[in-house]
Formats: sequence, C-alpha cells, structure tokens
Amino acid sequence: MDAVNAIYAMQRANGDWFALKRPEGFRVPVFSSNSEAMQARLFNVEMLLFHPVLVDEKALTELVSAEGEPAAHFWLVKQGSTNMKRGVFMEFAEFAGLIAGQQPVQSAKGIQAP
Repeated sequence: MDAVNAIYAMQRANGDWFALKRPEGFRVPVFSSNSEAMQARLFNVEMLLFHPVLVDEKALTELVSAEGEPAAHFWLVKQGSTNMKRGVFMEFAEFAGLIAGQQPVQSAKGIQAP
C-alpha cells in the first residue's frame, strides 16, 4: 500500500530519470501511486525501460537540473489517466515541499497540458 504523501517517478536501471523535453525545460511526470505509474507505463512505450521509484529527499537532489540548463518541472499525472497530458504542473519548489510533507498530495483534477 502506498504512503499518504508517496510520489513516484520513473527511473531506468542505470539511474536515468524519465522526462519529457519541452521548450520550457524538462517535464518529469510523477504519479500518486506505484500502480498509477505502472498503468501509465503500459500505455506509453517510451517508458517501458523505466520502473516506478518512490521520490524521496535523495531522489529529489538527483532531479535538480544541471547548471546552465532550464529548470526541471514536474507534472502530477491525473489519477487513472494513461494520457500523460492530463495533470497538474508543479514548479521545483512546490514539488520539493510536497516531498518534504509540507503539503498534502492532491490528485490532479483533469487539467490538460498545452
């Protein structure tokens, strides 16, 4: 069973994180449960080499963008959606607060990406 504030991102065995390249920088899709991440993986072939990993403080430091690169943004994928265009956009600071437990995880309510 997933923890109350558990957030999962997709990581490959070599440590690479799954992210979508966008004009504003990298968008890292994150999920509110392990099963949500696995469901999205089944419907998105580009994710097949990745597996869900619990995002904790250590993982968060790995997700910080390298100097000189646009900042990474996070995308909380709508629960039950296999379409990663549906979700909620989060800046790094907001996402870090969520991981630290400073705010509760709220499910994405169907906001769609541009």
